[in-house]
Amino acid sequence: MRKPGEPIYLRRHMAGLLLAIVLPLIALQAYQLYVGPISLEVQLLVGAIASAAGGLILYFAFRSSARNQP
Repeated sequence: MRKPGEPIYLRRHMAGLLLAIVLPLIALQAYQLYVGPISLEVQLLVGAIASAAGGLILYFAFRSSARNQP
């Protein structure tokens, strides 16, 4: 049994976290490969926005499952 305050790491939580971290990087590399070069500032901005959006999506998607754990 979990201790109070102990984090819950379900397999789907870890898969979602991995996607939220890796997907912005893959998208930027694919854009550079198929469309053309972009500046470092734009890469950082897009990566930060995509990562923040992914984090919010993960938070809202998985908070209910975290609350329902015994």
